Amino acid sequence: MKYYDTYRLVKGEDLNHHGTLFAGRMTEWFVESCFITVADEYKHPENLVCRKVNGINFNQPIRKGDVINIKSKIIYTGKTSLIVYGKVTRNNNENIIVDGFLTFVCIDENGVKMPHNLKIDEPLTSEDIELLNIAKSFRK
Repeated sequence: MKYYDTYRLVKGEDLNHHGTLFAGRMTEWFVESCFITVADEYKHPENLVCRKVNGINFNQPIRKGDVINIKSKIIYTGKTSLIVYGKVTRNNNENIIVDGFLTFVCIDENGVKMPHNLKIDEPLTSEDIELLNIAKSFRK
């Protein structure tokens, strides 16, 4: 599965009282980016809801003027659920400053879970194998 890219410019209104990116704003952007990934692959965004934020790790502060890149991809597919991994880098640097996993569920017009019938390729890289193992641990 390929990574989807979303870019954001951190502006003054995005900052907290420490002068760094407010975690709530970063989380909003993160969830939105991961949703776009799932919606594009599934093709029916009206049937998708975010079920769980499995964890978002904030590793370094993000400052005003930084251009961040949120890369996200589906890493696990269950019958009705999909787990997406996202990672954030800044200013064309490969250091991961934020990362995490979100679970989305496919629902019908009555809010009842339904199969999505989406399949993803088996992981080939060591990174994807590790991410899949982490994603599977959320299913327990």
